[in-house]
Amino acid sequence: MIRITPFGAAGEVTGSATLVETPSARLVVDLGMFQGDKDDDARNVIPGPIHRESIDAVLLTHGHLDHCGRLPLFVRDGFEGPIFTTPATRDVAEIILMDSANIQESDYRRRQRYAQRKGRKLSRLDAPLYDQDDVEQTIRQMEVVDYDVVVDVAPGVSATFHEAGHILGSASISLQIHHNGQDRTVVFSGDVGPRNMPYLKDPESPSKADIVVLESTYGDRDHRSIDATVEEFTSIIQSAIAQKGKIFIPSFAIGRTQNVLYYLAEMIRHGRIPRVPIFLDSPMAIKASQLYTEYAELFDEEGSELVADGQLASDLRTLRLSSSAEQSRSINDYRGPFIVVAGSGMCTAGRIVHHLRNNIANPHAHIVIVGYQARGSLGRALVDGATHVSVMGSWYPVQAQVHTLGGFSAHAGQSQLVDWLRPMVHGHQPQVVLLHGEEDPRQLLAERIHEEFSITPRRPRYGESLSFA
Repeated sequence: MIRITPFGAAGEVTGSATLVETPSARLVVDLGMFQGDKDDDARNVIPGPIHRESIDAVLLTHGHLDHCGRLPLFVRDGFEGPIFTTPATRDVAEIILMDSANIQESDYRRRQRYAQRKGRKLSRLDAPLYDQDDVEQTIRQMEVVDYDVVVDVAPGVSATFHEAGHILGSASISLQIHHNGQDRTVVFSGDVGPRNMPYLKDPESPSKADIVVLESTYGDRDHRSIDATVEEFTSIIQSAIAQKGKIFIPSFAIGRTQNVLYYLAEMIRHGRIPRVPIFLDSPMAIKASQLYTEYAELFDEEGSELVADGQLASDLRTLRLSSSAEQSRSINDYRGPFIVVAGSGMCTAGRIVHHLRNNIANPHAHIVIVGYQARGSLGRALVDGATHVSVMGSWYPVQAQVHTLGGFSAHAGQSQLVDWLRPMVHGHQPQVVLLHGEEDPRQLLAERIHEEFSITPRRPRYGESLSFA
């Protein structure tokens, strides 16, 4: 008997965490943070069934916060077991988790100052979930696994990590469960990337599965082609520069930022936009970009060549790295045209929030949304056309020009998800579980899978256990 229970990303796209119970082991695949509004923040706890003493191991598909963000909380709670992941994901997670700890500690100090001015005391619920020491211990517990190598991870369970093409180091994971002379294979897709994205190799599908746990972020649609998206992106940048506008691109520090810079470099190389200042205003993105150069062996052929011959560095001669808070604040003194790439990607924290506060009411500012925006996030409000938004506790009219580009997604669209599943269905009928998607995309992907393969996927809710013989 195998039992699978999601404790996040079930009918939503953040908080990925799945408990896997076998006859001889209990494992967790991902343990991510919920992201969005205050209600989501309150859900960032370790569920009772994921008890520190009963879990043999954690397997981490990749380093985005919505997949790894509760790991330091679990370690702080007393979990001492191994966390298996790829070498690049270990390094990516360290950057992201350290940034998360710093943000939590900074926010806590700010709330403390505010409470003291008001003569109030903060509750224990206001304290950071974890600190830098917890992150350091989490990283020490990570055991790295190379792609396509079988490794024992728990009693009666081995795992193989496959290229997922989502971000640097991302993986789909095949679990081979051995019991009473029988083998069962459970595949977790993690986040599956689209094909032909900059730098990364295309995702690889495992060849066999009895159970497939598949993401469904964009299960309701296919993305616009990357060529059409780049063309629209170029047009937006050209128009904004012609207006001497200020261009702000909220971007996830790892993956999306590097792709955005890649396409800006391409525009400059082909003379489609003039050289203007480009500010990379994110210490985390700066570290991540440096990390990319350390793992160039994971790139596709084109990406490797551009880095090796120095072409990207030459194209991006006007790139300015804003590491310090002072450097970030000084951007306010510049006149347009210029481009700012800053985190966080959903506008829920980080330096982009300060830029939005200062520019959201400026009709000559351009905000270019290049990634998925979860419900409850400031980015989602902008995408949905809000006329007024709350930024850092104050309300502002939205007079800046907001542009949404869906084709830069690091997630596969519906057809590519189906294609990723196809090799596991060839000559076999695995059971399919859909997670990591809002309900409408999950349902539409389930209908497409049923239409193509005569398989009816299951769509569990938070805490709903699925049993498999």
